[in-house]
Amino acid sequence: MADSIIKKPIPKTGEMLPVIGLGTWQTFDVGAAKAAREPLRQVLREFVRLGGSVIDSSPMYGKSEGVTGDLAAELGVHKQLFLATKVWTGGRDAGVRQMEESFTRLRTQRVDLMQVHNLVDYRVHLSTLRRWKEAGKVRYLGVTHYTASAHDELARVLAGEDLDFAQINYSLGERDAEKRLLPLAAERRIAVLINRPLGAGGLFTKVRGKPLPAWANEIGCASWAQFFLKFVISHPAVTCAIPATSKAAHLIDNMQAGLGSLPAPAVRQQMADYFAAL
Repeated sequence: MADSIIKKPIPKTGEMLPVIGLGTWQTFDVGAAKAAREPLRQVLREFVRLGGSVIDSSPMYGKSEGVTGDLAAELGVHKQLFLATKVWTGGRDAGVRQMEESFTRLRTQRVDLMQVHNLVDYRVHLSTLRRWKEAGKVRYLGVTHYTASAHDELARVLAGEDLDFAQINYSLGERDAEKRLLPLAAERRIAVLINRPLGAGGLFTKVRGKPLPAWANEIGCASWAQFFLKFVISHPAVTCAIPATSKAAHLIDNMQAGLGSLPAPAVRQQMADYFAAL
């Protein structure tokens, strides 16, 4: 099964990434107790077993970076992971200190993707990251945001900076990114990670007790989670969606969205229309 997950290229390099990744916001922010970490160990083990690689964290997410690093080391899966994290502070020196701490917490000498979280002091941090990229300390750099209200500012940054990645919010319930950000990312050859692909769980509230459309099986969807994720990853500009979960069963369900084929534009519209009519 690991060989069959759909992959998309990072536009700037052609490196292929699986279309379903793993977020760690809230879910990986736990203590050291075995009872707290065991479910997350199962999540990470299944994630790698099923062909996943992109795992996204941030110093903003409490203990998530440290838990990710510890579990990856215990499972011996660092080499299979594409580690993405963020810098979230003001000032060059503070940013350097924070990023160095992220390396320590993630137990790695090199981070695959370092992102400026919510555009905080992005010019300063991108300058540092370009030097680090030249030195091989980070492989890719990017910026993030998670609200539609920031899309105009994010668009200006995407248009004006040389970036490898952008991370934005997009789902069947939050489609603002389709208007400008996703086309701009495609034009600028910027890879796109999608946060909130399940609307932070809000999409499930809307469909609770409601059936999948009869044609969902035709597009390889056996659950609402797969339906929501297939819609997101089938957008041509989207590289990878990063839903967060602390339950192995949900992780396995999410990963199924990365199998089979992706819906064509007409089917994507059909999916959007069906969801809107609920």
